[in-house]
Amino acid sequence: MDAVDTTPRPSGPSIAVLIPCRNEAATIAKVVSDFARALPGTPIYVYDNNSSDDTAAEARRAGAIVRGEWQAGKGNVVRRMFADVEADVFVLVDGDDTYDAAAAPALIQRLLASCLDMVNASRMASSDAAYRLGHRWGNALLTSVVASVFGDRVTDMLSGYRVFSRRFVKSFPLLSGGFEVETELTVHALELRLPIAEVPLRYRERPAGSTSKLRTYRDGWRILMMIVRLIKEEKPLRFFGFFFVVLAACAVILEVPILLTYLKTHLVPRLPTAVLGTGLMLLAFLSLTCGLILDTVTRGRIELKRLQYLSIPLRRSSPLAESRVADLRRLG
Repeated sequence: MDAVDTTPRPSGPSIAVLIPCRNEAATIAKVVSDFARALPGTPIYVYDNNSSDDTAAEARRAGAIVRGEWQAGKGNVVRRMFADVEADVFVLVDGDDTYDAAAAPALIQRLLASCLDMVNASRMASSDAAYRLGHRWGNALLTSVVASVFGDRVTDMLSGYRVFSRRFVKSFPLLSGGFEVETELTVHALELRLPIAEVPLRYRERPAGSTSKLRTYRDGWRILMMIVRLIKEEKPLRFFGFFFVVLAACAVILEVPILLTYLKTHLVPRLPTAVLGTGLMLLAFLSLTCGLILDTVTRGRIELKRLQYLSIPLRRSSPLAESRVADLRRLG
């Protein structure tokens, strides 16, 4: 019997393409085929979210690994993908054929060569129809709010095309259920001060027969509420400090005239107003106390997240990893 060679062989970083989709039968086959050409031999996972059309069948015919997630919402699908799929590099992209699959090797190369945890594809619209003005303004407004609180390192917070390291994916406690997931991904990277980059890419119009699931006002409101919740949970001192300033200012405005009258006459002519001002000041200091306490708790949570992130091995420094980068450069 021939001896079995048990010598361990190093392997380069594995890559997985993740495509969450719902009712994308008109585009999903092309998206899968384009990524198969851009990243030969890479497994492509399509997670169908209760589609009422032939999305799953079209994806399967195109060669994708098709799975399902029955809880409605993009956030629920991405959470399931991140939990189920194992790889060293994850490419997350929408299934609507608006993003350029040919750019995937360059995005992965940037992640691997610079040892990053996220590369975000910022959208450059090829036409007004591709990226409507209202959506562009809304994205700019929401991105600026996040930048002012968590850090100004991302210009397109709502992009649906990103590349992640395993460290990022497996340390990310995703909680959102819908289109707020992009906001949560961005804030997680900014909050932990992870190494990230942004690459501008062309963003094209949806093909005929494909319709957007995004509802401008409803989903915009949900994203805004997600930002407020993240500020409350991740920056509690700033959140409750804002209410402290507002309540304290109102209390001072109410109390100063009463105090001046009291100093002149030793009388309190507007007792209800004085009581209201005192109550507002008590609420102000209660808000400040909550912020100080929760800020300490949040710091402990961030430290735990950071430790979880650091506990995941980094696999990008081997010779084969460098060879994989070179291969991707040639593909790009």
